[in-house]
Amino acid sequence: MDGTNPPLISGPHPRHRGGWIEVICGPMFSGKTEELIRRLRRAQIARQEVAIFKPGLDNRYSEDRLVSHSQVSLPSVAVTRAEEILERAGAAQVLGVDEAQFFGPELVGICRELAGQGRRVIIAGLDQDYRGEPFEPVPQLLAEAEYITKTLAICVRCGAPANRTQRLSAESARVVVGAAERYEARCRSCFEPPER
Repeated sequence: MDGTNPPLISGPHPRHRGGWIEVICGPMFSGKTEELIRRLRRAQIARQEVAIFKPGLDNRYSEDRLVSHSQVSLPSVAVTRAEEILERAGAAQVLGVDEAQFFGPELVGICRELAGQGRRVIIAGLDQDYRGEPFEPVPQLLAEAEYITKTLAICVRCGAPANRTQRLSAESARVVVGAAERYEARCRSCFEPPER
C-alpha cells in the first residue's frame, strides 16, 4: 500500500452481478420524475431492456406515459397494484417506478425480489406527505436501497432549498393527486403544517 486513497467508484463494481435499488426522493417540483426519466433514457441508450411503471391513479398528464411537470416523458405501463410490476417485468434489466408513495408496503418486497433477480430497480417518490411526515413506503425503500438521491425544490415563498410539499387545498385525505393547482414547494421555515 502506498498510502494513497482508493479511486472513487461511481457505480457498482465491474464484477458485481447482482441487482440493486436506487431511490430518488424529495418534495413535489424537485425534479424526481425528470431524474428517473434521465436514468431510464441512459439505460435505453446502453441498449438495456427497460420496463417503466406508474400508478394507475396518477393520470395528471397521461394514462400511458411517465411525464414530469416540465413535460419530459417516456412510455410507461399504468398499474394498480405493486404485484403487477413483478408480473409484468418480463426480461427487463432495468425497471423504473414513479410515484412510489401511491403503492402500498408490498412495493418494498417487490423491489427487493427484483433486485435479488439481478435487476436494477429505480424508484422515485415523495419521502414526506403534505403534513411533513414520512410517506410510506418510501422510508422503507430508503432503508433497502444501495443508492439514494434526495432532490430539493425551490421554496416559492423565500427561494431557499425546499424539502416540503405544501398542500394548498383543504382536503384532508393523505393521497390527493394534483399539481401546481393543489401543491407548492416550501422550505422548512415557510412550511405550514395543517391543523390536526
